[in-house]
Amino acid sequence: MSYKNRLVFMGLLDACIICLAVVLAYQVRFDFDIGAHNTSALLYAAITHVALGLAGLYITRMYRPVLMFASVAELIAIIKLATLLELGCFLLQSGLQYVVPAFAVPRSIYPISWAFIIIGLGGARMTFKIITATSAKSRPNLRRTMIVGAGSAGVLVAKELTHSPDSEQYPVAFIDDDKAKRNLQILGLPVLGGRERIPEVIRQYEIQDIIIAIPSATKKEVAEIVEICNRMKVSIKILPKVSELLSGKISIKMIRDVKIEDLLGRDPVAVDLTEVSNYIGGETILVTGAGGSIGSELSRQIARYQPWKLLLLGHSENSIFEIELDLRKQHPHLQIESVIADVRDRRRMKAVFAAYLPGVVFHAAAHKHVPLMERNPVEAIKTNIIGTKNVAELSHHFGVSRFVLVSTDKAVNPVSVMGVSKRVAEMFVLGLGQRSQTKFVAVRFGNVLGSSGSVIPIFKRQIQQGGPVTVTHPEMVRYFMTIPEAVQLIIQAGALASGSEIFILDMGKPIKIDKLARDLIRLSGFEPEVDIKVIYTGIRPGEKLYEELLTNEEGIAATRHGRIFVGKQLQIAWHEFSRDVDQLEQLIENEEEERFDQEMKQLLRKIVPNYRYVQEPFSAEQQKKVMRVQNSSHHAKVEIVTNV
Repeated sequence: MSYKNRLVFMGLLDACIICLAVVLAYQVRFDFDIGAHNTSALLYAAITHVALGLAGLYITRMYRPVLMFASVAELIAIIKLATLLELGCFLLQSGLQYVVPAFAVPRSIYPISWAFIIIGLGGARMTFKIITATSAKSRPNLRRTMIVGAGSAGVLVAKELTHSPDSEQYPVAFIDDDKAKRNLQILGLPVLGGRERIPEVIRQYEIQDIIIAIPSATKKEVAEIVEICNRMKVSIKILPKVSELLSGKISIKMIRDVKIEDLLGRDPVAVDLTEVSNYIGGETILVTGAGGSIGSELSRQIARYQPWKLLLLGHSENSIFEIELDLRKQHPHLQIESVIADVRDRRRMKAVFAAYLPGVVFHAAAHKHVPLMERNPVEAIKTNIIGTKNVAELSHHFGVSRFVLVSTDKAVNPVSVMGVSKRVAEMFVLGLGQRSQTKFVAVRFGNVLGSSGSVIPIFKRQIQQGGPVTVTHPEMVRYFMTIPEAVQLIIQAGALASGSEIFILDMGKPIKIDKLARDLIRLSGFEPEVDIKVIYTGIRPGEKLYEELLTNEEGIAATRHGRIFVGKQLQIAWHEFSRDVDQLEQLIENEEEERFDQEMKQLLRKIVPNYRYVQEPFSAEQQKKVMRVQNSSHHAKVEIVTNV
C-alpha cells in the first residue's frame, strides 16, 4: 500500500474511532439516554474532535510509523495527542458555548472521550500488529528458530524476525546463560535455560535454525556454542560484532552464517596505535605483492595510519588495479602509486626505489603454493630468494628505515622447495640486517583463512558441488589465523623492530584439517559422511603432517605485545652464505643442465642443513618419525608459543 492510500485508509479509520469515542462518552455520561436536546452538542463535539484529531495526527506524523512495528513509543504519542486534543476542544467550547448555547458540551465528556480515544487509537494499532504477527507465525514456510542470547540484541533480532516480510525464520524460544531470565518470557517467547539445554530444546521445539545474538561474545564463547549446536542438524547463524551494531538497528541482512573465522577462539588483536603511527604516519610505504591476499590487506590497514604515500607494487595488473580502486574509494586523500614490476627484475626495482625513495618496505611478494613449487622449483627460488635479495639490498642501498619480510612456518625444518626458499630469504634478511643501518626483520606465521591458497575456498567449492571434500591425511594439522589478524600483527611487529630479528606470531592451537573440513560441512547445513563425503587423498610432495614455528637453534622471548614473540638472533657466516646464494643465482641462470634439479637441492641443503627433500612424498609413518626427531629438542619451546 502506497503512503497516499495508507494515509486515506488510516485517516478514515481514525475519524471513525474518534467519532465513536465521543458518542460512547456521551452514552456513558447520560447513562445511555442522550435525549434529543443533546444531539446538537454531540454533533458539534464529534465534528470538533474529528477535525482537530486528524489534524493533530497528521502534524505529529503519526501516520508514518509502520504499524507492524508499533510499540510503547506510539502509545505514549497517542496519549500526548489525546490530552492536547481534549484540551483544545475544551478551550474552543468554553468560548463558543456563550455564543451558541445549544453547543454546550458537559465538561465530564472530555475525560471520558480522552480515555476512549486512547483505547481506540492505541488498540487499533496494537490489533494490527498482533494480526500481522499471527499471520507471519502461521506461514508454513517459515523456519522455526531459536535465539541464543536474550539481551537487547536478541530482543531486536526476535522483533525483526517476527515482523520483517523478508524473514524466512520465526522465533520460538530464547536460550540465555543468565539464570535470572530463566522461565521468563520476552516478547511472548520463553527463555528455556542456558547453553547446556540447546540439544534438548532443539529436539523439543523442532528447531531448524539457531541465531547467536551475543555481539559481545568472544570467539572462544562463539566456538563453544557452535560446538554444542553442531551435534544437532541445524543451521547456525550469527549476529555481527558490537562495532557493527552502533546504530542500534538490526536488519535481516546483518544476520549471517557462522564462518570458520568465528571459531578460531582468539580475541581480537590489540594494536598499539601510537607505535604504529610513529613509524608509518607521514612516510612513503612500499608494499610488494600488494595485489595478493596478505599484501592487499597490508595496504588497507597501512592506509588507515595516514602515510605520506603508499606504493602498491605487483606484477599482476588486475589485482593491483582492484586494490588501488578499493583504496582510492576508502581513502580519497591518500597519495597512491600503483607500480607494475617484478621483484626478480633488479634493474626495474632499482628504478622504483630511485623514483619514490620509500621509507618503510613490507615485502609480501612470494610464491606460496607448496605442491606447485615442488613442480616448479626454479620459480620459487627466483621469487622467494632472488626477489627478496633484490628488494632487501636495494632497501639497504637507499637507506630504508625498516624492512619487514612476511615469512611462513613452512620455513622451519623445511621439506619443500617453497619452505626452504623462504628460510633462505629469512637468513638473507637477518644476515644483511647485522651489517646495515636499515632495521631488517622477518615475521613468521602459519596459514591464513581466506587467502587465495587456503584450503577453505577449496572446501567451499567442493561442498557447493555436493562433495566429496578432499583431505590429504586425517592427522594433518596446521596453524591458522585470519588475514586481518595476521596483518595487524605484522604491522605491530614492524614497530617492535630493532634489527635482525625474527618475530613469531601467536597462532593459537594447531587445528586438524580434517576437523576444519567437517566443521565447514556442518556450517553449510550438511552432515559429514551422510550428505557430504570426506575422502583422504594422501600427503602431497613437500607437505608435512605438522608445521612448526621454531627451528632447533631458535629460542623465543616475549615482546611487549602479548601475541608476538621474538626468536634469538642467529650469527650467520655472511661471506660464505652470500657466496652460496650467488652460486644458487648463477645455477638458476644455467638451469638447462641435466643435473640442475639435484645440484640445486644439494646447494639449498648446504645453505639450510636441516632441509630434507625426497623424490616421492613422505608416507604418514615417515612424517611422524621425522617430526618426532625434529620436535624432540624444542617441543617445549613450541608449546610456549602455541599456548600463550
